[in-house]
Amino acid sequence: MEKIKVDDEPKKSSIAQIIVVVSIGTFMSALDSSIVNISLPNISSYFNISLITVEWIVLSYLIVISSLLLMFGRLGDLYGHKKVYVIGFAIFTVGSLLCALSPNIILLIIFRAFQAIGAGMLMSMGPAIITINTHPKNRGKSLGIIAISVSVALSIGPVLGGLLTTYFGWRSIFYINIPIGIAAFIWALKALPAKEIKITKTFDYAGAILLFLSLSAIIFPVSMIDKWGFKNPLLLSCFFAGIVLMVLFIIVENKIKHPMLDFSLFKNRLFSMGNLSLLLNFMAQFTVTLIVPFYLIQLRNMPASEAGLILIANPLAVMIVTPISGYLSDRFDTRYISSAGMILISTGLFMLSTLNESSGIILIILYAAIIGLGIGMFQTPNNSAIMGAVPVDRRGTASSMLATMRNIGMVFGVALSGTLFTYRQNYLNKVLTLKGISGIDLNNQVFTGAMKFTFIIGGLLAIVAVITSLIRGSLFVDNK
Repeated sequence: MEKIKVDDEPKKSSIAQIIVVVSIGTFMSALDSSIVNISLPNISSYFNISLITVEWIVLSYLIVISSLLLMFGRLGDLYGHKKVYVIGFAIFTVGSLLCALSPNIILLIIFRAFQAIGAGMLMSMGPAIITINTHPKNRGKSLGIIAISVSVALSIGPVLGGLLTTYFGWRSIFYINIPIGIAAFIWALKALPAKEIKITKTFDYAGAILLFLSLSAIIFPVSMIDKWGFKNPLLLSCFFAGIVLMVLFIIVENKIKHPMLDFSLFKNRLFSMGNLSLLLNFMAQFTVTLIVPFYLIQLRNMPASEAGLILIANPLAVMIVTPISGYLSDRFDTRYISSAGMILISTGLFMLSTLNESSGIILIILYAAIIGLGIGMFQTPNNSAIMGAVPVDRRGTASSMLATMRNIGMVFGVALSGTLFTYRQNYLNKVLTLKGISGIDLNNQVFTGAMKFTFIIGGLLAIVAVITSLIRGSLFVDNK
């Protein structure tokens, strides 16, 4: 017989404090997935190492966090979401200090992976804590704040990282986490209630190991495909091994009594289609994240500071519309709101595909803002529906699944857009050269042609997400 224990909620805790504490952790963990990239050239020069080596600072964080999210979600369901969350804050803060003090690149990569363990705990528990501690009628609004923190963190990371690296050195991007992490850790201990579902089930260690190995083996080649090419034998072997391990994981999970990932959740169409929509959403929007900065800086010759200001249009739009979509998702059918958001994203991507070397700045800002509006309309209603569709003792798993789909979507989106852009660029370069076009005209036409091709594919992905959002069904029964 399963024993369920529910602790009393501390009287001093408030929903507002819970939301703020969770937002800080989610923001910091998402920020550190984007803030480091812009400092890689400085780190490379400091340690006198190649770009291929320094990229492991990003890859180690990305692979570890994406591969462990589902495991952390299950740990939260078994042993308490608050416990996993505050331990995550401690590990993340200590990891940041170790990264800042790293005397060589090997230790920096190792400590970066250690930091990712804490970040994964923070990311995986956020939506679960919010869902458990808020009334279903206010869930969308509360989760909307979490969605804002993720979008803003991913958008301002490069800007903030550039400023810190320029004026205080690359170590400052890790030092800045320490005082915030300590304060947030103490606040989380006091503010987060100990109201947790605790079930006497054993943890599935075999499943956890298989999932970590399979996701790592899949994510690594996907993240490197735009640099090494999809025909690279190492990448192909690694990807094939990952698929085999994933199949083995599914077989094992379906045979044991208490699996780490309960595949019966995917029989719920809202849960499965909602997660698929989220994956497609991040794949589509991260074509913009990768390509637009190159368009502004390389093709339009804008300084990084000016390009950063233009790109802020996207997160600003997300911030404006997310609270509204969260409010609406608490009162209306979420599938129509999130589907409308994906329509806006696809529209914005198709509009971006029309840009050339002389397009007006106002148009660029407008198109980026339209995509931001779509992101804000989609994510909160979609996430709220997913979290409300699962049993209480699976909220940690559902929460970590959201974070996993987000991270894998980012990886796949960057890899897909980089591969598509490079492929189309090489093709157009050959065709236009044969036609006698050269010089600046060749460069402009090749770049804009490749960009158009990439954004059209991204727009088509968004249209598929419209369909998956519509067919997922409605949430009529809340399991809280």
